[in-house]
Amino acid sequence: MSRAEEIAASLVAIERRIVAACDKAARRREEVALVAVTKTFPAEDIDHAIAAGARHVGENKVQEARDKKPLVRGAARWHLLGHLQSNKAKDAVRLFDVIQSVDSIELAEKLARAADGLGKRVDVLLQVNIGREVQKSGVEIEEVPELARRVAALPSLQLIGLMAIPPVGAAEEMRPYFRELKRMRDDLGLPELSMGMTDDFDVAVEEGATIIRVGRAIFGSRG
Repeated sequence: MSRAEEIAASLVAIERRIVAACDKAARRREEVALVAVTKTFPAEDIDHAIAAGARHVGENKVQEARDKKPLVRGAARWHLLGHLQSNKAKDAVRLFDVIQSVDSIELAEKLARAADGLGKRVDVLLQVNIGREVQKSGVEIEEVPELARRVAALPSLQLIGLMAIPPVGAAEEMRPYFRELKRMRDDLGLPELSMGMTDDFDVAVEEGATIIRVGRAIFGSRG
């Protein structure tokens, strides 16, 4: 089986899981966007995924996207998923359509200035430290409403939702975190909820995810 066939087969299997989770939760499949997380994988793999139907690509580092994106022939919506250093704000705005890891007003303001300079409006999500883990990025739960209010006031950014990476654990152990993030999102009246990865995206979809971020189940283990 070729690499292109492997990736296509993986996407078919993931699609079945998404459909099953949507059916279980009485949701429509169209409510869930799959972001193919491509960190450490080459541009050729991204093109294979796009050819097989992937419409969203996620990278964790600005530098990696800067190197790979010009080599990708297929069209996709690019998401920045990893922690963003403020000195890379301009490159992030130039390279990505969606920035999912905004966690401070200082970063948001730098992104807004960069977007304004490029004549661009960028979709952003607030990354929430849903598990209150000191080693993880993300805004603290109590600070989300105020940060959301201030980010929403920046005209060159479009605040569309919340994102979180819960503590490591079994899929079923993620439900409380997913439910809490959904409650927060609902309270803010935002449309998007980015949560769930390879091992737990089924549960995330059942709990209301509108964006799931899947890498290993599509591309295999990273070297």
